[in-house]
Amino acid sequence: MFPSMRGRPIWLRVPRPPTREGGGLVSILANHCSFVTGQRLRRAFQVGELYSNLYSERTRWTLVGSMWRRFQSKHAPAGKLLAALAGVFMWEDEKIRDEELHKCAWEIQALEGARNQSPPKGKAPGEAEVGWEVVVEKKTFRLWRRPIQGSHLFEYRVFGTYTDITPRQFFNVQLDTEYRKKWDALVIKLDVVDRDVSTGSEVVHWATHFPYPLYSRDYVYVRRYDVDMDKNLMVLVSRAVEHPSVPESQDFVRVHSYQSRMVIRPHRSFDENGFDYLLTYCDDPQTVFPRYCVSWMVSSGMPDFLEKLHIAALRAKNLEMGIHDYTGVFKVSQTSQERLGGDNAHNAASQEQIYA
Repeated sequence: MFPSMRGRPIWLRVPRPPTREGGGLVSILANHCSFVTGQRLRRAFQVGELYSNLYSERTRWTLVGSMWRRFQSKHAPAGKLLAALAGVFMWEDEKIRDEELHKCAWEIQALEGARNQSPPKGKAPGEAEVGWEVVVEKKTFRLWRRPIQGSHLFEYRVFGTYTDITPRQFFNVQLDTEYRKKWDALVIKLDVVDRDVSTGSEVVHWATHFPYPLYSRDYVYVRRYDVDMDKNLMVLVSRAVEHPSVPESQDFVRVHSYQSRMVIRPHRSFDENGFDYLLTYCDDPQTVFPRYCVSWMVSSGMPDFLEKLHIAALRAKNLEMGIHDYTGVFKVSQTSQERLGGDNAHNAASQEQIYA
């Protein structure tokens, strides 16, 4: 405060030294954090270089996955975000679990039980469950649908029977991506982009033509398949996932909601003609067409697809086209045990199941 010429005090603002809330301390803390982060990054790179010299590539990925799961168990939201930013597909979160396979097997048992019972008056076998209605009825299959609560979509169910092809060929034809490119003219792209050796699961990228004037769609989904010798069943489960190696493209409309479950029950054995199958699926094709238009496309497209699938299986059975056999026994050798790690290898060996 200084005296003025008129006797009034004059107040001057004098700059204060930096406090805890001032820019000086913030700058110091920021520099310190940058230094610590840099040190940690350098240390991580040194550890990574050390492990790269000591272990094979597959073993390194197993080690990284184990460390990542430990981090994610403590920081789940942050772990998912970091996984997406780092381009890592988290098999532990996205894999199809045993419970989903068991549920699929239970569905055909329930439907067969309903078929053997007398259905309610005015309804076909299988309609006893609430909401299902018959859409298409053919000699070899029956197609139902029911609305999905809270959406404009339907869930579809197909129960069919074939007597002129074997379950093994029908199963393999659906799984062989290279063969499908030959018998399905709608396929634009169909590739396996990732695999999980511990369960036999695969991530598939599928691009397909849609009826004019709709744009082509593409799907990225994880699938897992199993053959249960004790229950005499084959199971295939698929559902949509996001994978860092297959980003969305302007060439296709990405379908984010997709789920499919199929179970096959042989009449006798896997290599003799005759079996029943149950297919349950739903997806959101993201169209602006009314719901009845989409239903019409499904009702007309499903019989056509099943006929093409049947012909493809007949050709495979008659050895006109060689396809891969996905029903081989999944055996864990000593080498694969070392690659998978002790826990995963032990679990896989103890299950004694058949995987592709």
